[in-house]
Amino acid sequence: MSSPASVARTEDFATATAPTETGEMESQSPPRFLVKGTPAFRRASLALSMSGFSTFALLYCVQPLMPIFSEDFGVSPAASSLSLSLSTGFLAVAILCAAIVSERFGRRNLMFCSMLGASLCTIACALVSDWNMLLVIRAVEGILLGGVPAVAMAYLSEEIDPKSLGGAMGLYIAGNAFGGMAGRVVTGILAEYLSWRPALALMGCLGLAAAIGFFLLLPPSRNFAPRKSHIRYHAEAWVGHLKSPALPYLFVIGFVLMGAFVTIYNYAGFRLVQAPYDLGQTELGLIFTVYVFGIFGSWIAGILGDRFGQFVVLPIGISAELAGVLLTLGSGLPQIIIGIVLLTSGFFIAHSVASALVGRLARGTKGHASALYLLSYYLGSSVAGSIGGHFWSAAGWPGVVGFTATLLVIGLAAGFQARRLSKRAA
Repeated sequence: MSSPASVARTEDFATATAPTETGEMESQSPPRFLVKGTPAFRRASLALSMSGFSTFALLYCVQPLMPIFSEDFGVSPAASSLSLSLSTGFLAVAILCAAIVSERFGRRNLMFCSMLGASLCTIACALVSDWNMLLVIRAVEGILLGGVPAVAMAYLSEEIDPKSLGGAMGLYIAGNAFGGMAGRVVTGILAEYLSWRPALALMGCLGLAAAIGFFLLLPPSRNFAPRKSHIRYHAEAWVGHLKSPALPYLFVIGFVLMGAFVTIYNYAGFRLVQAPYDLGQTELGLIFTVYVFGIFGSWIAGILGDRFGQFVVLPIGISAELAGVLLTLGSGLPQIIIGIVLLTSGFFIAHSVASALVGRLARGTKGHASALYLLSYYLGSSVAGSIGGHFWSAAGWPGVVGFTATLLVIGLAAGFQARRLSKRAA
């Protein structure tokens, strides 16, 4: 008997005549898209939300532990940030390799194996006593997690009805937001009442459960066809996207959005555990519940982007993130929390619509375009997240704010330029 994930009713899909990579209309085997409101659409949306949950929970569960790492292992704040920056840095590079593998062997199995391996790495981190070994495992985990983000975005772009792509992408990124929140909040609370080791072990077990649920729910690809796997093909695909008028500016936006976001979250913990705030790990973890605003923000952004246009919503999200950064300059804890709320909402709004724009504007080899966007996105997390530590050490919180605000101003300029070039190309 076939499993639920392998069976999809005919009415779950809609056929459409789609342009080929040359721009001509394909007359044979038109794509069969998952239609909004059908069981297959709901299963795909839930499965990919689970993949986003697992990826972000496993990736960012170490973020609230950085002050503990700094104390327990005797390392500086910038060095403790390597527990996250190494993962995101290796993930960024691995995304390109994952895109190659998925173009040859498919999406579903690669994502499942990546989720499974990363969960086991998180459990392994809970068992090591050497700082350098922990960093090695986190680097390996980043490589494994590279098999999820770009492949998930490519699956959505290929399988979802284009009229519903923005909403589906928003739901996927909402799963990212929920995972990021759960990773930070649960880990922070458990670290105070037990220790950081049981906290990481639990997150690894949650990742295993998410991987199994993903595999059982995700419908098989209907529009995917294996493609050439030699390196020249992939290099030409990447270069082609880099020569696109608007896409490179979207890649810049991914870098600055994630760079600013992670930098604020990395070093807000160091600020808030000090006087005059003196927050404990539980209180610090509860602040991360503001991710709820990111969950709803990404979902709403997807709907508004489909209705009014992604380029209309994009600058609103970036501006909200910038306003949140500036609000954290205040010394009162309520103002800081409001700033983090606005930062989080703006980030997920902008990231959601930018991801949908990449899928919409890429012509052919959408997996390669998604990989380039996420390469920039996670490089922003790795590079800016570590550089921010030097601003923290040299100039305190005003230095961190000045650095991240500059990144977001660059993102606003890139967004307006991408819109202008996109209209010209159209």
